[in-house]
Amino acid sequence: MTKFKGMISILILLLSIPKYDLLAQNDFVLTPDQASHLASLALRCIAKEYPNKLDHVMNDSSEVQNPKTLHPAFYGCFDWHSSVHGHWMLVRLLRILPDLAENKIIREALNRNLSAGNIAIETTYLDQANRQSFERTYGWAWLLKLAEELYLWHDKDAKRWQKNLQPLVDALIDRYLKFFPKQNYPIRTGVHPNTAFGLAFALDYAKTIGHDEFVKLITERSLTYFKEDKDYPAQWEPGGEDFFSPTLMEADLMRRILPGEEFTSWFYQFLPGIAQGKPESLFKPAIVLDRSDPKLVHLDGLNLSRAWCMRSIANALAEDDPARSVLLESARAHAQDALAHVASGDYAGEHWMASFAVYLLSIK
Repeated sequence: MTKFKGMISILILLLSIPKYDLLAQNDFVLTPDQASHLASLALRCIAKEYPNKLDHVMNDSSEVQNPKTLHPAFYGCFDWHSSVHGHWMLVRLLRILPDLAENKIIREALNRNLSAGNIAIETTYLDQANRQSFERTYGWAWLLKLAEELYLWHDKDAKRWQKNLQPLVDALIDRYLKFFPKQNYPIRTGVHPNTAFGLAFALDYAKTIGHDEFVKLITERSLTYFKEDKDYPAQWEPGGEDFFSPTLMEADLMRRILPGEEFTSWFYQFLPGIAQGKPESLFKPAIVLDRSDPKLVHLDGLNLSRAWCMRSIANALAEDDPARSVLLESARAHAQDALAHVASGDYAGEHWMASFAVYLLSIK
């Protein structure tokens, strides 16, 4: 009965959602109204099982199962990784805005999904045959970002969810530690397997909790993969279904790895034309012609992730660095373009882009 009442509460909330113009707000400040609007998008999908795109290798006929049976915690939002970062987003919003109007409804949803029993099933799934590459590394990275958010939140419920989640976290850290020494070459792509993104969020988690072995591995791998990169071919971007910029994601990782002036020196060798806004294609928001297409709408996400990378990279440069203003101006343009389309009315984008928007609007 409690579960049924919780679902009714969410339904009432969703039926009352007004249309909301994120573009009209300050593009780098997350207001309570914005947060409520974005929370509604995640609440709409974390309990929505279908449509669903499984990343599922079936070893035999007994593994022909529905998404909620396979993934009782992260079955919603079309796919596993989108569900994970939808949960991250809801935790993030409650942590930074404790008086959020949706507080009670979000807690009910998190209680249902992040139970110890559900997480045990998720963890067992990873240990089954032919699952080595499941969600590597995009889903891995977002799961660690969710764990980091719970770790940082001094809240009774959060500590219980953190404890429940820990076996899955430990299993994925073990996969990082075993896999990356074997990956000789980075994956330079604008979609899920992007190595720089997978390492960047993992490094955030490892530093936050003080996991020295993990930090050491990520640092070594990042330097091995990217330290010698020069004159990167950023003019080839964007790709037709990118939601990451391989160029900017790599730079956003390296500003975490290299200190101050060392990063600046690396960055100017990596993108020699950066202070002049070159190449132009990197600084112009990507254009989306069909937001009902699940691949083409990725480009709205590209604009959001480009914006957060540009902001973070700019903040790693000196105040008087000429590249700083170039990056911040382009970040604003990308943010304004993309925030206007987070709630497009089509599930192809709405099931995941709110998380990107919250990350953009809430990072320092």
